[in-house]
Amino acid sequence: MDVLVIGCGLSGAVVARELAEAGKKVQVWERRDHIGGNLYDYVDEHGFIVQKYGPHTFHTKEKRLYDYITKFSRWQKFILKCGAEIDGKCTPTPFNFRTIEDFYTKEKSCELIEHIKQVFGSRKTATVLEVLSCEDVIIRQYAQFLFEKDYSLYTAKQWGISPDEIDPSVLKRVPLRFSYEEGYFDDPYQLMPERSFTDFFKDLLDNPNISIKLNHEALNHIRISDDGKELIIDGQVSSIPVVYTGALDELFNLMEGPLPYRSLRFEWFFTSKDSLQEYPVVAYPQAPGFTRITEFKKLQPQTGAGSSYAKEFPLAYDKTKGAEPYYPVLTSESKNQYDKYRRKAEKINNLFCCGRLADFKYYNMDQALDRALQVSSKIIGLLK
Repeated sequence: MDVLVIGCGLSGAVVARELAEAGKKVQVWERRDHIGGNLYDYVDEHGFIVQKYGPHTFHTKEKRLYDYITKFSRWQKFILKCGAEIDGKCTPTPFNFRTIEDFYTKEKSCELIEHIKQVFGSRKTATVLEVLSCEDVIIRQYAQFLFEKDYSLYTAKQWGISPDEIDPSVLKRVPLRFSYEEGYFDDPYQLMPERSFTDFFKDLLDNPNISIKLNHEALNHIRISDDGKELIIDGQVSSIPVVYTGALDELFNLMEGPLPYRSLRFEWFFTSKDSLQEYPVVAYPQAPGFTRITEFKKLQPQTGAGSSYAKEFPLAYDKTKGAEPYYPVLTSESKNQYDKYRRKAEKINNLFCCGRLADFKYYNMDQALDRALQVSSKIIGLLK
């Protein structure tokens, strides 16, 4: 073994493939019983491909990332459209001019749209934070309506904290559209696997230099030396590169306190109806407990009678209860706390952190891919 990769999600799998193609023997340790991390999908008992850990699609502005991911498995163009149910009406998200017409009279809709065109000109989008601070009273009232009916409620459920505590970057993720255009992302490359994400991972990891151990909890085999400068693997000091994609605080035995992550719980359903909701993913900010429903036959277009779907319930991450860490909760306090762990990790020359959990960043798939390629390139350069 030349390199150890801990975690078989997108970040770990890409690093493993890159190092394997560079001629290195790579071993991947995965604590779950499957490859693919949170992208893992499977065929359920009703014959539908469902994503066990919630909805994912690939989208990017970078052709080089598109070119990379399409080298493995087969992909198809897929423009994700989403909605939100507010006051019993399902409206597109990101919110657009149809949203205005859904909740305003015809006269008020025309007035508001005209004000938006005057203030924002040719701009296609703006963040809700920008619109909330707009000097135009009519526009600001519209933003306040959306914030009170959607953003604030969804944020409180999703993150378990009030919106004024959350890092602004999170509230900027879903802008307002100044048009009738629909589509959750604007990226030129938007894809889903033709078969499944799991098949993509099988292709990605199909290299004779890669070996995988499933059901293998790395934290039972690896620890930090007492002086904080070396990795101890199964009782022996190790000098080989170790790529760690898990929660960084757990590697350091929570010595700076637990970092805040959000987890999710899913409730699974099947309906005999061929269609449950207008969009594959619909947010329900006003519903008690859950944040959204994913209808999987629409997320990865499939045919078949009935429809499989899942309700998504956010909750605080608690490893002792078997929960999975999904999202880092980004606040000024948590980022400062993470920096303490990052500085500790940087003292270990052969430790490389990579991925949403280890980097404590809210990566999209393309960002995770880009980061994995950067780490791979760094390690390959050091091993030459």
